[in-house]
Amino acid sequence: GPAPEPEGVSEAFGESGHVPGRAKRGDYCAVATRTDRMHHVDAYVDAVVVEVQRAVAAGMPVATSVFVGGGTPSLLPGEQLGRILDEIPRAAGAEMTVECNPDTVTAELLASYVAHGVDRVSLGVQSMVPHVLASLGRSHDPDNVIRSVELVRRSGLRTFNLDLIYGVAGETTDDWARTLDAALALEPPHVSAYGLTVEAGTPLADAPERHPDDDDQADKYELADDALASAGLANYEISNWAKPGHECRHNLLYWAQGDYLGFGCAAHSHRAGRRWWNVRTPDRYVSLVGAHEPTEAAAEELDAPTRRFERLELALRTRDGVPAGALDPAGLEGLVETRGERVVLTRAGRLLANEIALRLEVD
Repeated sequence: GPAPEPEGVSEAFGESGHVPGRAKRGDYCAVATRTDRMHHVDAYVDAVVVEVQRAVAAGMPVATSVFVGGGTPSLLPGEQLGRILDEIPRAAGAEMTVECNPDTVTAELLASYVAHGVDRVSLGVQSMVPHVLASLGRSHDPDNVIRSVELVRRSGLRTFNLDLIYGVAGETTDDWARTLDAALALEPPHVSAYGLTVEAGTPLADAPERHPDDDDQADKYELADDALASAGLANYEISNWAKPGHECRHNLLYWAQGDYLGFGCAAHSHRAGRRWWNVRTPDRYVSLVGAHEPTEAAAEELDAPTRRFERLELALRTRDGVPAGALDPAGLEGLVETRGERVVLTRAGRLLANEIALRLEVD
């Protein structure tokens, strides 16, 4: 993974870079998707290729990691995605991840990914219980998760992730335990497990009766941590567990406040404290690229104290924690522990990370 203070600029094809289109949009999802516009894919891919080419011409450094996410990249034909990936200058051994819906994974698609340098996929499992998937507004069949993992293992990909969500309306503790058991039976080298969050502008936001319960989510988090640890997956960030050597390098870059470039509609970028993001809709994005206009929709500049606080806040979420001088453990008994010259969150502390972050001291 990158050093806490990356030397030079580490570039990443941003996790917020979006491939538009979903077979069915999840009720909890606020990313820019278009379920009826797959016919615009060729024009969109052409535009992303041009945007990458222009960044390269402007001196874009080589990428240490690439993450294709947002929407459902696996709805895109492998060769189309390959056209984009082939334009990105990459360091030797760069990690390249593509998010996939288990319904859309085929042996041919994975073979195409491998041919273009992809070494990791992240499967959007969410749950292995049908009524929970229905509550999320997801359409895939849990059996397709099993099939997808079998195909991934045969494909030659280096590693993979299973993405899970807990705290959905109607999900019992037994349901969540079933999901964990079924997921761990597939022996994944990496698992991400996120508590359901309510984002503005989603169907979930308009249905208060479906909003998650904090105590329920805390119980399910502890259940997940126990199950994953027993399976040999160590927690290395609040919501992420991995076997040794399978940590997501791209996410490590984010948590180290590294620099990254995003391509595509709604993609986010960061460099030296400046964050910016592209226009949200594919049509507008394609139009701007074609007109040789900037695709940036807006930006923000972090001042030095804000940037230092954010760096500590991100580090606190990881297993390495923060320097001892940045957080006074007094009054936080049971929530943090001192390891050498670092202060790290205990499991109980992970559940209160946002509140504990308010105690961080910035020089």
